[in-house]
Amino acid sequence: MIKNVLKKLVVYILNWESRLILRKYKPKIIGITGNVGKTSTKEAIAAVMSTAYQIRKSEKSYNSELGIPLTIIGCHTAWNSVVGWLTNIYRGLLLIVTKQKYPEWLILEVGADRPGDIKSVVKWIKFDVAVVSRLPDVPVHIEFFKSKDQVIDEKMSLPLSVRADGLVILNADDLNIMSRQDKIKAKIITYGFGENAQVKASNDHIMYEEVNGQSVPSGFAFKVDCEGSNVPVRITGALGNHLVYPVLAAIATGTNLGINLVKAIETLGAHIPPPGRLHLLPGLNSSTLLDDTYNSSPVAVVAAIKTLDQIETAGRKIAVLGDMMELGSHTAEEHRRVGELVAGVVDLFISVGVRSKFTHEAVLASGLSSDKVFHFDRSDEAGEFLKTIIASGDIILFKGSQSIRMEKAVALVLSDKVDKAQSLVRQDDEWLNR
Repeated sequence: MIKNVLKKLVVYILNWESRLILRKYKPKIIGITGNVGKTSTKEAIAAVMSTAYQIRKSEKSYNSELGIPLTIIGCHTAWNSVVGWLTNIYRGLLLIVTKQKYPEWLILEVGADRPGDIKSVVKWIKFDVAVVSRLPDVPVHIEFFKSKDQVIDEKMSLPLSVRADGLVILNADDLNIMSRQDKIKAKIITYGFGENAQVKASNDHIMYEEVNGQSVPSGFAFKVDCEGSNVPVRITGALGNHLVYPVLAAIATGTNLGINLVKAIETLGAHIPPPGRLHLLPGLNSSTLLDDTYNSSPVAVVAAIKTLDQIETAGRKIAVLGDMMELGSHTAEEHRRVGELVAGVVDLFISVGVRSKFTHEAVLASGLSSDKVFHFDRSDEAGEFLKTIIASGDIILFKGSQSIRMEKAVALVLSDKVDKAQSLVRQDDEWLNR
């Protein structure tokens, strides 16, 4: 009770400070929303924008009523530290009462766990640019919404809030987004693989390299059509054509805000998506790990499985999938659907968590033999089991919602040569001690 009251008080104070800071320094603001790919899109846009402007981006996935003010003020979460929160409040006051250097552009990730979250934000933040990543039919965080349409309408309240002289960047391949574009007042730029996209990708494919005499995936490549030019892009260290979308969104944003196309693509070629987004990591016994452990949702796990299916390997394909959270009435159906899909791709399957028992059952029903299907309650149990069976050439996909902590399984089978703190999600002390 007391903790909740204090949290509400801190949120109120930080929001009040943030409003005064925005009024005083008048930065330009980019908002990024969607149900899939927000953080990757934010990071790609920040990389491009930083080549020409002083920017500040949301740290990690600071996209809530608390995370957005923390970004505006320029501080980090203090978790359970009273002194830490008082220090954050003090920093906000300093920005208000003294003249300090402040970013030209703020790049804010904007999320919605419940109805009204984004509508509340756009009442006090005037966005100059809005970017929408993807709004699938079964969105994550649907648990507290009456329907998928209510989720989509909440997300679309961000681009609808942008003034006529602003800019809105939309995923042209997403029908849920494009069907709601008519009421947008601002200039619209679209991106995607489809013919109607103004910034369009084509010829996407996986790249390989030789490691210890084996051909292993090293990244992906594709071409971008933009402003009459056709330019190749190569991304190393991560996989998945769904990661093409953040690159396209960043190019669309940057080139429409004065950044040279070639400069944008050079920057993105050197940019690695955030940890836990289908990162390629070396594993034990010359295996390759596909670390997609940041979070999970039906559309994201399907994309990851399709990527696993596309990889060429001499070893086995293994998927370690944890629960997908906050799906409400869609929980059983979506976990079973994932099971039916993954059964046709993998040689061995491991599920983690209570909800993933639906996936486990569907994999067995789809024909994968019981000696190749395993279930564990915790991610570390799955990791310990994997340590005993991993062989040279194996490709192992890890994915699950944040609370399932699938990065713990990855950590147990990661090559000793890899720095966990730099390569895995949720490696700060607060998370590690949970």
